Amino acid sequence: MPKAAIIPHSRYMYGCLSLYCMSNLNDSDIFYNPLPLYHSAGGIVGVGQCLLFGLTVLIRRKFSASNFWNDCYKHKCTATNYIGETCRYILAAHKKDDPVPKHKVTKMVGNGLRAEIWEEFQKTFNVKQIFEFYGSTEGNANLINIDNTIGAVGFVPPLAPHSVCHVDLIRCDDETKEPLRTKDGLCIRCEPGQPGLMIGRIDPKKSINQFAGYVDRKETNKKILENVFSHGDSYFNTGDVLVKDELGYYYFVDRTGDTYRWKGENVSTTEVEKVVSEAVGLKDCVAYGVEVPKHEGKAGMLAIVDADHKLDKDALVQQLKTHLPSYAIPLFLRITRSVPMTGTFKIKKNELRKEGFSEVTGDEVYFLDMKSGKYVPVAQICDKIREGTLKL
Repeated sequence: MPKAAIIPHSRYMYGCLSLYCMSNLNDSDIFYNPLPLYHSAGGIVGVGQCLLFGLTVLIRRKFSASNFWNDCYKHKCTATNYIGETCRYILAAHKKDDPVPKHKVTKMVGNGLRAEIWEEFQKTFNVKQIFEFYGSTEGNANLINIDNTIGAVGFVPPLAPHSVCHVDLIRCDDETKEPLRTKDGLCIRCEPGQPGLMIGRIDPKKSINQFAGYVDRKETNKKILENVFSHGDSYFNTGDVLVKDELGYYYFVDRTGDTYRWKGENVSTTEVEKVVSEAVGLKDCVAYGVEVPKHEGKAGMLAIVDADHKLDKDALVQQLKTHLPSYAIPLFLRITRSVPMTGTFKIKKNELRKEGFSEVTGDEVYFLDMKSGKYVPVAQICDKIREGTLKL
């Protein structure tokens, strides 16, 4: 179960207000909210605009990609929210030969829109403005992209003094994601182009910088970094790795736990998924590491939704070899009818990790045979892999 986060009224109001102002909403907007209210995307980003600013908010019981634009058109909605993979589902439900759906939506606010489909989504549905933001329900490190820069989750002017900006990136260990520190015990700020942990300054005296944490105090303490840039200060550790460019735009890189190590190298599942998406289009795909008996680290594995059995495995292998180093190419491939999802359309990777490559029932699992360069049924060689007699 997710940790129970403490949300003071001040934080709720700040979350609603910041998105209202930064995404240029006004009381004449009609806001379409198809997301669950127990999540901040629906309960704050969506319903909060009604409670605090009087916007008309349309609530849908359950998200539907096929009815998304029909609902917006029917109720004359001008703004809406998204999260996770919802934009990809909406795009997948639209056939290329279909006309552009009629609607009046000009603003979409949310997070999780993949850079690979951003431009296609915006052009296909003629959405004027995408407001992609970065943040978490309980955290105080928040950013927003207000100018449609593809892939960016936020922007901070490079000339803004650190005393004014409460978010920052710090250097961290590639494997453990623990902050790197100087001889004085302080953290090291990232330069443009250097990936690092996103952190937010904690100041109990300012509501926008507070971190109320969780009901479980031990969990709260795990997220607090102390003595970051000066002795005595404290910051909220998001656990996410981002990178900023020289212009001040921030881009999501990886989430702690999503990186695995194989053949002495760190593999970013985000990078693998980006390459796979180019080969499989709008199909659900997820990359993760699985344990292999008698081998150090974790081998890469892919789970791809292919209910209609149209996946070209040979073309997939070619795409992987062309764009990934050899150690990052997934050794295992799982073809499935669906992947486990949360209520907010985020893939449950932990469930897939636990099943590994040998405890899967009902799905086809393949192993990448290096000699033939093809994915072959894992059942043929599963015993050899377990016994460690097959060289990986």
